[in-house]
Amino acid sequence: DKAPLSKSLLLVPSAISILLTLLFQHYQKFFAYNLQAVKEDFQIWRLVCGRTICLDLKDTFCSSLLIYNFRIFERRYGSRKFSSFLLGTWMLSALFDLLLVEITQYIFGITINSLPSGFLGPVFALFVPFYSSIPRVQVTQVLGHFSITNKSLVYILGLQLLTSGSYIWILALSGLISGLCYSSSILKVHRILCVPRWVAKIFSWTLEPVFSSAEPTNEVRVGMGATVDIQRQQRMELLDRQIMMSQVAQMRRQRQQQGGMINWNRLFPPLRHRHNANYQDHRPSEQGIPPPTEVSEEQVARLMEMGFSRGDALEALRASNNDLNVATNFLLQH
Repeated sequence: DKAPLSKSLLLVPSAISILLTLLFQHYQKFFAYNLQAVKEDFQIWRLVCGRTICLDLKDTFCSSLLIYNFRIFERRYGSRKFSSFLLGTWMLSALFDLLLVEITQYIFGITINSLPSGFLGPVFALFVPFYSSIPRVQVTQVLGHFSITNKSLVYILGLQLLTSGSYIWILALSGLISGLCYSSSILKVHRILCVPRWVAKIFSWTLEPVFSSAEPTNEVRVGMGATVDIQRQQRMELLDRQIMMSQVAQMRRQRQQQGGMINWNRLFPPLRHRHNANYQDHRPSEQGIPPPTEVSEEQVARLMEMGFSRGDALEALRASNNDLNVATNFLLQH
């Protein structure tokens, strides 16, 4: 949701890569990132084809997972700014690829005629804003010394992609350099290499309806806190709620197997007794009837999301004086 460009980068290049690997292997030569053909035969089109589609399915899988994790930047900055970053780093990384190959040949005497193909330069460039702008939240520790954070999996994927080929380190280095250059406020590269507004509008009218997704309705909305402590608290609350929902599902399965309903008479007997005492002889007095507790519809909705019926949620909230935690424990235990 709200990341149509990331979705298109996940689907289109991956589908083409799978087709080239399984069905159209004789067309793979047109998507090879052959630097010798670019420099000697002036096949400039290879800079486009060879730097867009991966010919290795492992590279396709790793880069797709990284793009999926980096979709947060499109949601944060917008599709136009995100596409400008990808376009700018894609063009800069092509230049740095050629420079690094020449430097490697001059210093180490290693002649490199081809590099791994794929949309790898901008993918590695996205690690620059990921490192600088995404907060680091510790999730757990291994052996008491090694911290596992919310960013560890992304770095592991990047390391896996880095070790998948012989000269992929050149693409990784050129991507990181291009990401630093584009993000630098001194060089002002982002003002030159950007997607014009009229181009963004054309793609918004034509391609965005194809790759846009409907807003999920069954997911819990979790905002992004302004500080690391707030984000850690939000993450813990989300984990607690997921555990609670799993307990709810287990209790519901047990009740369905037993075929029983919630026995409300077992719960809150003092409240029930007072409630029933006010209705003796079916003629309650107006002074003896306590005012009904106002139930928050938001809390009712949260209990219904956990799988309870509206009637049970209303009864539990009224009995617990509109306390969501007490009502939830009440429903879980009965």
